[in-house]
Amino acid sequence: MDGGEAQLETLRAAAVSLDAVMLDNARYGFDRNHPRRSARRVIYFSQLLVAALAIAGVVLAARTFPRATFGALHVSALALFAVAIFWRLIAAANLEPMLSRLAAPAHWPTYTILCPLYHEANVVPDLVAAINRIDYPKHALDVKLLVEGDDLETLAAALAVSAPPHLEVVVVPAATPRTKPKALNAGLARARGDYVVVYDAEDRPHPQQLRGALAAFEDGDARLAGVQAPLAVDNGEESWIARQFAAEYAIQFRELLPFLARLNLPLPLGGTSNHFRIDALRAAGGWDPYNVTEDADLGYRLARDGYRLGVIGPPTWEEAPITFGAWLNQRTRWIKGHIQTWLVLMRDPFAAAREMGWRGFASMQVMLGGGVIAALAHGPLAFIVLVAALSPYNLEPPDFVLAICGYSVPMFAALTASALSNNLSHARAALTMPFYWPLATIAACRAVFELIARPHHWSKTQHGLSPRNWFVARHGADIVDPSPADRLRA
Repeated sequence: MDGGEAQLETLRAAAVSLDAVMLDNARYGFDRNHPRRSARRVIYFSQLLVAALAIAGVVLAARTFPRATFGALHVSALALFAVAIFWRLIAAANLEPMLSRLAAPAHWPTYTILCPLYHEANVVPDLVAAINRIDYPKHALDVKLLVEGDDLETLAAALAVSAPPHLEVVVVPAATPRTKPKALNAGLARARGDYVVVYDAEDRPHPQQLRGALAAFEDGDARLAGVQAPLAVDNGEESWIARQFAAEYAIQFRELLPFLARLNLPLPLGGTSNHFRIDALRAAGGWDPYNVTEDADLGYRLARDGYRLGVIGPPTWEEAPITFGAWLNQRTRWIKGHIQTWLVLMRDPFAAAREMGWRGFASMQVMLGGGVIAALAHGPLAFIVLVAALSPYNLEPPDFVLAICGYSVPMFAALTASALSNNLSHARAALTMPFYWPLATIAACRAVFELIARPHHWSKTQHGLSPRNWFVARHGADIVDPSPADRLRA
């Protein structure tokens, strides 16, 4: 045993390690118990057969009735994009702020915080400092720092800040799949709380977020399985791509998800700052370790089990990717995971529609299916619009109107998100958004390739690459409830 291996063994001995049974359950338990809902198998033969028959039918129709076929496809595409645009418009038109009551119970229930860490040694101290600022009794906190067993640097950094009794470092043995949801399942097996929340390494949660989530659970019924806190970017001024990413987050978490929650529709959860009743989470089987967007998958799976999800106001600040390469890797994984999730839900579409309701099923098609189609189409559509603008051949009136709406509605959404978040940076991002969307087509094409070549590969995003001064300046050690009515505006 060389010096590095000896040091690793010493560090592992100082932490809590999973036994073989726990690790096996974290890796394969969901697939064993819920095989029809697992993404371990990417696509079923029946789905390939249906897709092949559909493509063959379109080709045959195009050869036999070319004018009618292309007309029908054109109208179908117009209808799909019109629905998606209208969906975003009505979500963006609501300027109601997100407010949360802050719980102050006589007895504080235990709250588990799961923090999956991999190659994050540089940001672990800041994460733990942010967790220690949370306005929740420390004796009622159960914090699990989940570290991969072959990550010596992160393990050493986690152990260096884990002295408080509410902090526990859990070593997750290095084993496939190397994904975040596998680590979360390992943490869930050791969780002691009545409620559980997930925070990523770069997260800086608002100190009163747990109190806001607890109040939501107190006010909700047993069907309320979880609530999503808004994610906000605090390094959006670092680059153009970071600013666009920040505006995108503001639209998603301050407009679209609250809109879905008001309509009691399924939420495609964000990857962090989602809070759950631990009994509902365990009943659903935890996370699917083979789905690379385990958050969205879990949101729709809870809806299939008869649960509902809500939103709360206190946000979590995150670090956006500041380079195109980092953004592309992350966006590729997200789109690949959304395709995985859609394929899982469409293994038996009638069962999925029956379980989550036809309204929820239709919403899923717009959010997941429509999102993937839009990502694939942004580049070609931008090219078509550009060619039409520079040539004598104009677009047909319906196409022209839809193109104008397609560009203007998301820009309007960014402006209203700017008002909701008191962040003028989103308004600046709106001016150049049309140049940002075609980049999604590159990520979508890569996602399709990865879905075939390496469906369960987790493209790691590096954190701690840009300053995070905004959070520290706004939310330092002295936290004061800003509202006399004990309600917190995000």
